[in-house]
Amino acid sequence: MSLLFLSLALAAPAVAASPSEPVPAATDARIVERSIDDLSADLAAGRTSSEKLVRAYLTRIAAIDRKGPTLRAVIATNPQAIAEARLLDAERRAGKLRGPLHGIPVLVKDNIDTVGMATTAGSLALKDNMTNRDAPLVARLRAAGAIILGKANLSEWANIRSSRSMSGWSAVGGLVRNPYALDRTACGSSSGSGAATAASLAAATVGTETDGSIVCPASSNGVVGMKPTVGLVSRTHVVPISHSQDTAGPMTRNVRDAALMLTAMAGSDAADPATAQADAKRVDYAAGLDGTGLRGVRVGVVRPGNMSPDLAKVYDAALEQMKAAGAVLVPVEIPPAPELGGAEFKVLLTELKADLDAYLATTPPAVTARTLDAVIAFNSANAAAEMPFFAQEIFLDAAKTKGLDDPDYRAARATSLRLAGKEGIDAMLAKAEVALIVAPTRGAAWLSDPVHGDQASGPSASRLPAVAGYPHLTVPMGLVDGLPVGLSFFSTAWRDAEVLKAGYAFEQQARARVAPHYLPSADAGPGLDGVR
Repeated sequence: MSLLFLSLALAAPAVAASPSEPVPAATDARIVERSIDDLSADLAAGRTSSEKLVRAYLTRIAAIDRKGPTLRAVIATNPQAIAEARLLDAERRAGKLRGPLHGIPVLVKDNIDTVGMATTAGSLALKDNMTNRDAPLVARLRAAGAIILGKANLSEWANIRSSRSMSGWSAVGGLVRNPYALDRTACGSSSGSGAATAASLAAATVGTETDGSIVCPASSNGVVGMKPTVGLVSRTHVVPISHSQDTAGPMTRNVRDAALMLTAMAGSDAADPATAQADAKRVDYAAGLDGTGLRGVRVGVVRPGNMSPDLAKVYDAALEQMKAAGAVLVPVEIPPAPELGGAEFKVLLTELKADLDAYLATTPPAVTARTLDAVIAFNSANAAAEMPFFAQEIFLDAAKTKGLDDPDYRAARATSLRLAGKEGIDAMLAKAEVALIVAPTRGAAWLSDPVHGDQASGPSASRLPAVAGYPHLTVPMGLVDGLPVGLSFFSTAWRDAEVLKAGYAFEQQARARVAPHYLPSADAGPGLDGVR
């Protein structure tokens, strides 16, 4: 569904040249940096309408996503968005309110089926994938009153095609650019969701994650990202990678907005067995956010050895803010698990073939690539458009796997789940007697590089909670050389509410998020001007 692993016009260049001067973003005080609560208050008071909000977001998308900084965060807009807004405005006038998301425009990642729009996963093989169905998570958002404004761009096939990929690029959408520095990665695979949220192209967005693809783009784009417990949100009608690790989650500019979105999205789905407990486990995630979520809470602190000095400085400042919010900090260490990476990869390869074949079999007749093997053949036949920068070696490896009954696959899943869960996060929590764990989400955004692909370095907090299927929240904690970095909060299964409460308390104490300025490049520091 979404992995950080290893254009709107198809003729648009995949990697646009950065402007020599900062490009001012189109501003509209009704929508820029406004929270869901802010927008809801304006709607309730009659200061605006949902139709006006939709039009304002569409104008902003035209101004800075299609032109100006050319973020390419939005792959398509919903042709019915204005009509949907008018309907919700009429309901409001009649006194019918569906909830706190009533009339609020949101974007969903373009690997999530949505009525009226193609679901492409960024691939030309799926350009005609008009499924005319809403994924259950989209149906839940609509039922809660959200307006689906459009689809967010993504790393093609959720970044699972090649270990040498350039995060944020897709053949359909081009390269998503980071609003803080246009030459830097927006990370992947929910790159468009992260950049669109940072740039106020919607009130909130939905991303997906298999390992890192909500939390990395959230951290790199200076926003909040919530990867829920696997099974809290339905995965039905979402282009998959792995039924063991896939989940969708909200990406927002503050923790409360993420909680409001998750409350709407969560719930059981008979077609997704992993969600059997979701109705019993889900709560109103916004209800408990009062700023006291860290008071007296024992928090395990991971201190990665590969932090840069600048990242370590920001992390130390965040830990001090946590203490000021009442947290009791306890050092913890991640247990060594050298087999985990290989076991996880075996699981992902095997499930990719099985799960993607199952999804493609349900697509409309206009989609001719209806198996992974057919997608591989399509890419080879259309290599100039589909593989101008990197190939499809992970797809080729996945095509060779032996299915879900393969004993080696089953052993790999048992090993990875044990190392990440029982002997990983659960053991860390028990040994230190802590309720949750914090760590830097990862280092600052690297340069987008079509020649060498992703050049990520430094720490990453995503693997253990991703493999275990546990909740993982990232919250902005500051800037490194003008680029955002996030603070991760994670715990054991179904503790999504506790993780959100802790993240909210930190957010209220630190107030660390800084809005983007759409600079052409990050400040390289004294003596390095011009070296990029």
